[in-house]
Amino acid sequence: MPLEVFNMDMKSGTTLKIKGKITDDANRFAVNLGSNLDKIGLHFNPRFDDGTDGTVIICNTMCDDCWGDEQREYEFPFSKGDEVKIHITFSGDTFEIQLPNGHVTKFPNRLSLDKVEHMSVDGDFKMISFKLS
Repeated sequence: MPLEVFNMDMKSGTTLKIKGKITDDANRFAVNLGSNLDKIGLHFNPRFDDGTDGTVIICNTMCDDCWGDEQREYEFPFSKGDEVKIHITFSGDTFEIQLPNGHVTKFPNRLSLDKVEHMSVDGDFKMISFKLS
């Protein structure tokens, strides 16, 4: 069951800092940011065994139950059982995701969201804390 946060006020220039622990038997987890359940501006989805590419991070959008084109990132600094920090900065036209090893990947704001009001975290990841700054 996903952890969900509603009524967030993440505007351009705001960074979401997430700290959590990847489960020992992890397959995948996801962080979703959007305006509601049906409009996801960023689907951030590290996969430990994608079936096609092995370890990969998938970024995507969803609007009205329709997924967009996947963006695949092959920089994969995650290990099962690790405690990690992920920073996501919403800069208006992009989401900038700083991975635990310091690598930054960018994903466009395809839905032209003015702000992020909803977050969900799902899968093989136990959230310890989150903070907007």
